[in-house]
Amino acid sequence: MIGYDIPETLLLEERRPRTYLDLPLVYARQGDAVVRIAIVGTGYVGLVTGTCFAETGNDVICVDCDEAKINRLQKGECPIYEPGLQELLHRNITAGRLQFTTDIATATRWARLIFIAVGTPPREDGSVDLTALWNVVEAIAPHLKPDAIVVIKSTAPVGTNAAVTACLRELTGRTVNVATNPEFLKEGAAVEDFMKPDRVVVGTRSEEVFEVLWELYQPYLRTDKPILCMSPESAEMTKYAANAMLATKISFINEIAAICERTGADINDVRRGIGHDSRIGFAFLFPGVGYGGSCFPKDVRALAAVARAHDVVPRILEATHAVNEHQKGILLRKIREHFGGALSDKTIAVWGLAFKPGTDDIREAPSLVVLDGLLKHGATIRVYDPEAMENVRRIYGNRLIYCAQRDDALNDADALVILTEWKQFVHPDFEVMKSRLRRPVVFDGRNIYNPYRMRDLGFTYYSIGRPPVRP
Repeated sequence: MIGYDIPETLLLEERRPRTYLDLPLVYARQGDAVVRIAIVGTGYVGLVTGTCFAETGNDVICVDCDEAKINRLQKGECPIYEPGLQELLHRNITAGRLQFTTDIATATRWARLIFIAVGTPPREDGSVDLTALWNVVEAIAPHLKPDAIVVIKSTAPVGTNAAVTACLRELTGRTVNVATNPEFLKEGAAVEDFMKPDRVVVGTRSEEVFEVLWELYQPYLRTDKPILCMSPESAEMTKYAANAMLATKISFINEIAAICERTGADINDVRRGIGHDSRIGFAFLFPGVGYGGSCFPKDVRALAAVARAHDVVPRILEATHAVNEHQKGILLRKIREHFGGALSDKTIAVWGLAFKPGTDDIREAPSLVVLDGLLKHGATIRVYDPEAMENVRRIYGNRLIYCAQRDDALNDADALVILTEWKQFVHPDFEVMKSRLRRPVVFDGRNIYNPYRMRDLGFTYYSIGRPPVRP
């Protein structure tokens, strides 16, 4: 690994942010061959990016050091659950537009565009570990074509583009074009987000680089969504600012929900009351057990770490993270209070393990906090999730009872806990639910049921930000 520090102060060239509207309506590179694309990293972002680029006719090679994963991908097996991705993967492999390899040198020599899409996990203090990114930079440097463009897709702190540019200049003896192109993909809707983005952000000071990426993204911008050109530093900050804003909305509504519970207000009424204000809107104003996944938790902490490194006190960011961590334990506290603190003789059914529906991702999932707490207090746990079971099994082994069917988790349980709002949980057979549960008690961490209907059906029902309802 090459240990380049991100500069504390960057001398930024002033330039006017641009959109695709600043370019001619039709831009064509005269005499150019098809642009070849290498994607380094076949995690969530890299695999979706590479497959979607291939779907619009580009030639793509995806690279990863995980030989077992590459072997699966070469066979057309998708290693992650993402709606629509398996079909696109198979179609583009069959068409010869999408390939997979562990040979990063050959892929780099072959490609004009090299997208870096490796993980940037958090360190203990919340700052970003760029080890994988620097390893890629070092690996590709000797093999870059003279006209190669390196595109940083990985989420990385402000200044990373400048540091990578300096590193490649030292390693190659020339200036290599480096752009920042952050992703804005929602797990469970990533293919749709890529194919129909709200916007595309490109961080570069090179007209040529912007024009190449402008043309690459044109098939996805046919409804006049913008491609925004800005400095690399602004593009890097845009990614963090977007995720931090969305995370803040979630923590805000969860804190309001806590106040509602103490005052007798109903968070659903409050949410409607404020969401119809056009300045606020409804997006991400759903109370629950907190956010998880690979982006919000680490990006909020990373942006706070950047702020502290530049002598800015990140009060809102730190509060957002603190509220979320507290929220993840809210159902455990309700469960213990309901049962008088003793859980050693209780069996708890859990519906939902993924951090959100539409994915098998359990990174930073609230379910892990609940499972850990229930196990700590001696409960027996029966779990079901339509996609995330194997990922949970790798962590907990035989400490949980894994159920093949949704309703099997209910058998002889003292309560049901709902942690993910999968559609199949929305309309269960409540009579079957009552007959299988030892006690008709439901802790709903996603507010998917009507509390008064649950009361009329004979359930003791707990939710988030609404008064508990008993039969």
